[in-house]
Amino acid sequence: MKIQKLTIDNRPRVYALLRLAFRTGFEAEVVEKLHENDKPVHEWICLHAGRIIAYVLFSNAYDGVVCGLHLGPIAVTPDFQRKGFGTELLKFALRQDEIKGRPLYVHGKPDFFSKFGFEPCSHAVCPFDKNNAYFLSMGPNSDRQFIVGYEPEFKPAAPLPAPKTMKRRSR
Repeated sequence: MKIQKLTIDNRPRVYALLRLAFRTGFEAEVVEKLHENDKPVHEWICLHAGRIIAYVLFSNAYDGVVCGLHLGPIAVTPDFQRKGFGTELLKFALRQDEIKGRPLYVHGKPDFFSKFGFEPCSHAVCPFDKNNAYFLSMGPNSDRQFIVGYEPEFKPAAPLPAPKTMKRRSR
């Protein structure tokens, strides 16, 4: 397993991975638009035998000005899921200078992201999660309540669904 920054040459392979992992196309479209519009992002891939098997992206979070980073999407190709690759990629990304020590936000499954130090978010409100049930944060945060902004590329045509609960495979 090798982790490296995403290169322009590998972008099409990441878009394909996102379409496989999520099946909706929304995440791939967002990442493609972020790239097309030259938005500042931090992103890494995990390679196994020369194949991109996992991907993670951080984009700016806003409160009028940049106030932190949003985590997501994070994806693992289906045949490598539940084998620890996504966990290792996220742990790696959270240790990088451009990420660590900054306020971080994620819209995702609390039981998964709490393992990395994310907690329910009470100060920032997610515009895509009516009750903030799946909105978590980590790192230094303001005590003031605000609606956290995303890059315009994240604006969905409809409200985002609650993250799916992973089903455990029986052995």
